[in-house]
Amino acid sequence: MTIISYADSALSLLPPVAAIVLAMLTRRVLLSLGVGILLGALLLTDFSAMQTAQYLGEKVSALVWDDGALNSWNLYILGFLVLLGMITALITVSGSSRAFADWARNHIRNKRDAKLLTMFLGCVVFIDDYFNSLVVGSVARPLTDRYYISRSKLAYLLDSTAAPICVISPVSSWGAYIIALIGGILTAHGFTDTGHLSVFVQMIPMNFYAIFALLLLLCVALMGLDIGPMRQHELKAQKGELYDASKGLPPGANSDLPEADTGKIMGLFLPITVLVFATFYFMVSSGGDALAAKGAEFSLIGAFENTDVGSSLFFGAAIGLVVTLALVIYQGVEKSMIAKGLFEGAKSMLPAIYILLFAWTIAGVIGQLETGKYMASLATGNIPFAMLPAVLFILAGLTAFSTGTSWGTFGIMLPIAADMAMGSHTGMMLPMLASVLAGAVFGDHCSPISDTTILSSTGANCHHIDHVMTQLPYALIVAGISMVGYLVLGFTESVTAGLVACSVLFVISIIVLRIKSCSPDAACKQ
Repeated sequence: MTIISYADSALSLLPPVAAIVLAMLTRRVLLSLGVGILLGALLLTDFSAMQTAQYLGEKVSALVWDDGALNSWNLYILGFLVLLGMITALITVSGSSRAFADWARNHIRNKRDAKLLTMFLGCVVFIDDYFNSLVVGSVARPLTDRYYISRSKLAYLLDSTAAPICVISPVSSWGAYIIALIGGILTAHGFTDTGHLSVFVQMIPMNFYAIFALLLLLCVALMGLDIGPMRQHELKAQKGELYDASKGLPPGANSDLPEADTGKIMGLFLPITVLVFATFYFMVSSGGDALAAKGAEFSLIGAFENTDVGSSLFFGAAIGLVVTLALVIYQGVEKSMIAKGLFEGAKSMLPAIYILLFAWTIAGVIGQLETGKYMASLATGNIPFAMLPAVLFILAGLTAFSTGTSWGTFGIMLPIAADMAMGSHTGMMLPMLASVLAGAVFGDHCSPISDTTILSSTGANCHHIDHVMTQLPYALIVAGISMVGYLVLGFTESVTAGLVACSVLFVISIIVLRIKSCSPDAACKQ
């Protein structure tokens, strides 16, 4: 089968753009992703019906069996979703979720505190974005429901702590991956006198989007800054409509599960705590084993750099499920209720699994179309040097938006940013690399085909497109602030000047948002 490359053609943008636009217009995610996949397959096979069918068959089978072996990454992630669905359902069946909500009513004073606690949990659970979104969502959902916080707001709280925290945390799957990439890039360009970890730490204050996305989220939690579609969702939530009943239950919702009357708060926190620590252990253990196989000395950063995230999540969830089952049985919950919880918990994750499978497939198609390379090629023109950080931020954002992957964008854009810095001003190497990291997270936040966006909506039990549309205005505000910061940084070559410019714009934005969100037709009570 002959596969045509579109690395130098704008046609490579057609499948992702078609999928994204259709998803936003029709709200039917699977249909939209399917159209994008089919369109990409037709382009790659020069519109040959037979070859298109063969290509699609190979892509579908590759989700499970790839290169003569099981696709362990996909299977582990899907298994993790199923196990987490079971854990969440069992916690509900045991009555522990209700017990936590009752406890929260006496100890968490208002909506603001509920949102701040959710954000705090999101910042603490930083080892992986998938893990963050799903686990924090499971813990926080009873709390946010108690205070009539919309599922869309919860999804925003999850998504805007997951990637921004992971991208600036060296002890995370993201941080380790970025350190490995940057280390290879710097070594290739002769920068061998600085440690890769210290370079990563130096880049943290240059990641304007991550910093100000977290600050905006904090202000939203403190001040109730509800704008655009989010305002409507919050107003509905105050009336008890946590999701739009006319569209059916969101993915993962279990409204008909029976609940025992003997639930304890420990029944929620112990399984989740075990899940977190077990996953952390397996991440360090698998990374340590990989280091030992290479003959390298053990280090925590090295372990995260070489860890097997998929298997760690799966085995951590398996231990979490065993502990949850033991607690539920010890509590004396009826076997029929336990069986129903296990079945409904696994079943509740099917919508998210379907979307994720389609998203992985279109990501593979887009990869073969070489959409990312086409986007990266747009940066190779005669662009003034001072504008390069801002241009790279925009291009990284568009690449992540159209491909649905931050990590793929890092792999494509970081080497290009380094090459451009070497060809113009080596002193701006780190700011240009940081602008790529920031842009990739921005594009990931906006993209309906991003796996982290999908899993944030899953963790919140929120309709996927509702999450995308309600988060978009906030992401665009922070992106605008960041872009100005990168322009100032480029012209002044000062990170401090860039941060000051961002801070001034941020304060102005908060004042404007506060005025808008507290207009006569808006509710800004906490």
